[in-house]
Amino acid sequence: MNRRLYLAAYDVADPRRLRHSLELVKGYATGGQKSAYECWLSDGERAALLKEMSLLLEEDQDSFLLIGLDPRSTVLTLGIADEPHDASLFYIQ
Repeated sequence: MNRRLYLAAYDVADPRRLRHSLELVKGYATGGQKSAYECWLSDGERAALLKEMSLLLEEDQDSFLLIGLDPRSTVLTLGIADEPHDASLFYIQ
């Protein structure tokens, strides 16, 4: 199964929707913090995440971005951030 690297980021106004958004995105994520997460997604997972987020968020109050990234790029961390230590494989339920 081919997967691509994405950055999923959201800004949600309502605390309840924010909590549900966090749970949803973290279910697909391999790393990240606060409201920005790295996700390796197949085409089907990408479609499912976009659909689930569209049902969860209020279009006039919230926003969600899913940006395709180049997996060959180098990780740059600033401040006290730790560089990600991804295993050679990972398990998605």
